[in-house]
Amino acid sequence: MPTPTLRILIADDEPLFLKTTGELLAKAGYECICVADAGAALDSLGRERFDLLLSDLNMPGNAQLELLREGRARWPEVPLIVITGVPSLPTAIESLRLGIADYLLKPVSYRDLLSSIRRTLGRSAGRPAREPRSEEQRRELARRFPEIAGDCPQMLELFDIIDRVARTDTNILITGESGTGKEIVARTIHRHSRRAAQPFLVVDCTTIPEPLFESVLFGHAQGAFTGAVRDEPGLLRQVAGGTAFFDEIGELPPWLQAKLLRVVQDQTFTPVGKHEAVRLDARFICATNRNLELEVNSGRFRRDLFYRLAVLHIELPPLRKRGEDVLRLADQFLAELRDTNPRVAAFSEAVLRCFRRYRWPGNIRELRNVVERALALARGTCIDTSDLPPPLRPDALAGQQAQSADSVPASRGQALDEAERDYLISLLETNRGNVSRSAKQAGLSRQGLHRLLKKHGLASNDYRAPPPD
Repeated sequence: MPTPTLRILIADDEPLFLKTTGELLAKAGYECICVADAGAALDSLGRERFDLLLSDLNMPGNAQLELLREGRARWPEVPLIVITGVPSLPTAIESLRLGIADYLLKPVSYRDLLSSIRRTLGRSAGRPAREPRSEEQRRELARRFPEIAGDCPQMLELFDIIDRVARTDTNILITGESGTGKEIVARTIHRHSRRAAQPFLVVDCTTIPEPLFESVLFGHAQGAFTGAVRDEPGLLRQVAGGTAFFDEIGELPPWLQAKLLRVVQDQTFTPVGKHEAVRLDARFICATNRNLELEVNSGRFRRDLFYRLAVLHIELPPLRKRGEDVLRLADQFLAELRDTNPRVAAFSEAVLRCFRRYRWPGNIRELRNVVERALALARGTCIDTSDLPPPLRPDALAGQQAQSADSVPASRGQALDEAERDYLISLLETNRGNVSRSAKQAGLSRQGLHRLLKKHGLASNDYRAPPPD
């Protein structure tokens, strides 16, 4: 029996894009049906069988992503590739959550588009429709990323997102407070991407002197400036098909933002003192602890560069919002570092209570430093409160919010959230994790208490008394 021709539905309101893309894909052996709006696309999906939907975002009938939402709901077996010339964070995030196969930016090269289509059709061939992952499936997925410890709902969702974005080639912006592990997440995405065998280049935007940044990044020709005694290739040449990670991208001055925009947009750069552009093949992942949307609105960061970098946005939760993950991470760091003091085997219960109470303004980085310091000072087989830095000791934590850089909440809502979480921890500790007694004491139903625990990433089992020896 002859192999049936694979059918692609292309939805876009640009006539030239429809015509040229349809013709090129037809030459590649696909049968293409072209429509100019979301309504016509939904009608076509309802009448005919398609193996793939290639859709623009900004077209008539798709103002609220109707085509994506209804298409995924009614025909989940049809994979979807989004291609847009006007990317935005809300649409990128929603597209990702709807389970799209890829998210491409116009202008997209025919080679990249064809590669994405072939990868998508190859993955979907003979497979059942993808159902949303259960919590147990997400926990199983988390075991694929051992370098990122976490078991709270926010982290389980993060593992799901990492698994999806790693299979795409789109640019990613990772945000979060200092010390939340942005570079670790970037490296994990790279290791699980098709670029894993190629270099992972780190560019720290805070350590390269501004006058030298262009030369360090793009390279320079001999004699291009005083001191340029020979040709230098520059950092970007080292990417060679891999991933370029720009840490603290929000610190980049405006004139360099303009130069980086061309690199990201055209995948080319020109060394200082030369005229020939160098072709680049790289995925860009950027990180910052700033709110880049506010930076854009204030004029300190280019809007066009922001949209190019933030095609997909991952926000990492601070450690204080991750519930019992603080204890899991502490145990992990103890296992990694205890060679410095092999006698130490555990933390005391008092130390674990201090870890729960403290706000961790330095996040994961601060926790690791605390564990390393405590190991160096510990005299017995168990780390006690006397081995902790003064801000973490019980007397410093008693009767106050944690002594941290964010001890004054940014908003009334944040203050209420923090007070609510502290109250829940106190309830669970007092009642040793007994949900019924805790709910009764708080005047809540069991279901109501469970909802609050889930909201704050807390688990009652973590507060239950250990069984007797």
